[in-house]
Amino acid sequence: MFGKIKTTIILALLATVAGCAVQKDKNKRLTDYVNPFIGTTTLWDSIDLGYNPTRRAWGAETFPGSSLPNSMVQVTPVTMWRSGSGYQYEDTIIHAFVHTSKGHWNLCYVPLIAVSGNVDPKSYYTGYSHDNESASPGYYQVYLKKYDINAEVTSSLRCGYHKYTYKNGKGKKLLVDLSHSNEHIRSWNIEKSDDNVFSGYQQTGPTFYFYAVTNHKIKDIESLKDGDAEVRIVNFINNENINDPLEMKVGFSYVSVENAKKNLEAEILTKDFAQVRNEASDTWEGLLSKIQVSGGTEEQKETFYSALYKAFLWPILLSDVNGEYVDAKGEVVNKGFRYYSEPSFWDDYRNKLTLLGMVSPDVTADVLKSITDYGEIRGFMPRFFHGDHASTFVTGSYLRGIRDFDVQHAYKILLNNAFAEGEGSRPHIKEYMERGWISEMDIKDPKLETVAKAAVTKTQEYAYDDYATALLAKELGDMQNYEILMKRTDSCKHLFDPTTQQMRPRLENGEWVTPFDPKRPFYEYMYREANGWQSTFFALHDPQGLIDLFPSKEAFETKLDSLFTIPWEGYEAHNLTTFIGQYCHGNQPGHSIPYMYYFVDKQEKSQKILNKILNGYYRMGPEKLAYCGMDDAGEMSSWYVLNSIGLYTYSPADPKYIITVPLFDKTIFNLNGKDFTIKKKGNGEKITNITYDNEKVESYFITHDKLKEGKELIISVE
Repeated sequence: MFGKIKTTIILALLATVAGCAVQKDKNKRLTDYVNPFIGTTTLWDSIDLGYNPTRRAWGAETFPGSSLPNSMVQVTPVTMWRSGSGYQYEDTIIHAFVHTSKGHWNLCYVPLIAVSGNVDPKSYYTGYSHDNESASPGYYQVYLKKYDINAEVTSSLRCGYHKYTYKNGKGKKLLVDLSHSNEHIRSWNIEKSDDNVFSGYQQTGPTFYFYAVTNHKIKDIESLKDGDAEVRIVNFINNENINDPLEMKVGFSYVSVENAKKNLEAEILTKDFAQVRNEASDTWEGLLSKIQVSGGTEEQKETFYSALYKAFLWPILLSDVNGEYVDAKGEVVNKGFRYYSEPSFWDDYRNKLTLLGMVSPDVTADVLKSITDYGEIRGFMPRFFHGDHASTFVTGSYLRGIRDFDVQHAYKILLNNAFAEGEGSRPHIKEYMERGWISEMDIKDPKLETVAKAAVTKTQEYAYDDYATALLAKELGDMQNYEILMKRTDSCKHLFDPTTQQMRPRLENGEWVTPFDPKRPFYEYMYREANGWQSTFFALHDPQGLIDLFPSKEAFETKLDSLFTIPWEGYEAHNLTTFIGQYCHGNQPGHSIPYMYYFVDKQEKSQKILNKILNGYYRMGPEKLAYCGMDDAGEMSSWYVLNSIGLYTYSPADPKYIITVPLFDKTIFNLNGKDFTIKKKGNGEKITNITYDNEKVESYFITHDKLKEGKELIISVE
């Protein structure tokens, strides 16, 4: 009898515990899945990297600090100056908190941190431990060992909020180091503006103004110098409210101190720390809830929502609450829209900007207005790093239904990019138009770092940009330019060498560059951050045309198999990390290659590669916090997000998606206010059937317009 009672009690307790677990999971917010530390670590293992490192490799270069989606301000710790985002997980010291970060060795503006006691301007940094460090969307916390201070930061769109709790409550000071950032400092200034206010600016390329309000009265601002090190110390009157934390609300602006003050007054001046933090968390919850996944593991959900979070940190807002911003002329203007920074086009055009349009079409429309404003002033749409991919962004957005921008004006500027010479134009555009391809320089004994034309990559990318502009020309009824541009989309075929079956550069006289080793990578000679193997399979606009250059489909498939099986030969090159054969997922140029098997009727071979990447290349290293390569303003993260749900932007200028096997059993995607659903039936790599709204989908592609209908996409696999 006693045994039965005991068993009954145990079962009842287990049921209660299980019920609590279910209830806890039910109440779990999507922000709880986000781990901002993912992407902050570095890979050191040669097996992971594909070579024996002699120096620190580039990680994802993400930051753990506080930010809102596409906001002006990112409040984040700096552990190393002139490093990616400023934060490296393996470091043991913190210099300061900065208020801008991207992950490209720039920004990190207006560093400041709470201190106490005597301060050395050359070594004011403090130790910290990951055991007393935490982060979530819109919040970051760390204990500053040297000063016995618990530091917390949160933020709004244009403001940062600092909260420093001192162990003994005494000796409160703020250190401001305006002589540092990740960029060259031209000038800076800080001054006491009122009893509880200090303000100033830091000028690198742009000028970043700040207006700070503290909860303790300021005594003075002291200058500390030691050789070339110079900092300012904001001293406080410490005879009242000693035990209260030191709190500071800071508004920022690229226009003026007055605008920084207006931003502060509009966003956080009357709010306490908890309110600002909760509002930041709620903002992220609203964005993350646009894509709700179920049926995967907890780790997959953490990776997914962390990637979705990182995909929306760039581009950033540059205009103030009153609408003012500094335009490409350097003039302060207000044109009635939110002005954003230029996207990282060479990285983001592949997937991130499409995801931005799907989740945040209002932000996307203003980014389109921003680049058009830039183009009106400069004569050309902005280019980033290497490519000229504003065309893909404009066309893809317009064809997906984002129409709240002047497309005719944008199109006119895109034609300049495609046809005109001048400052800001495509390099070697005249040669490209006249010859039909770009020749490479004749360089003897080239090195990895050799700077030349990157002729193959430029020719390929210009061909795709021409394709994107041609699609828009057709949509707008400009058939003359449509025909001209479409003819140019074949230009990359001139660089296909049938003897090696590789995309290979030619000299001015038309001869192939010799010697030629397709396994050898270059930064900017022949290819851009790639080798011959990786560059051969770039054909977003015409995969069938690429296949037709080979003797047969079988020959193409064999060549593609070789890409994934011929070992990487141990080359050590920044931006080229983690390999599957010659394929490099740690850098953007090859991210469309795994899908090429679709076009030779071997979809399951693509999925095998995709699964390997999804399951093994986004939680690497001993802490499982490393990406396989740089996130590059969210491109690497966006690749994961899209493939996880079973859709990918193979050709982002086209308003359609290639269908893959999702990681998750079910996804609910809120697209323009209407939900569509993706369901996976079965397990395996081979897609056996696809239906949408109970009708069979005859290809592996589905259009954006179909998804907007808000129906159910079922992907059956075995």
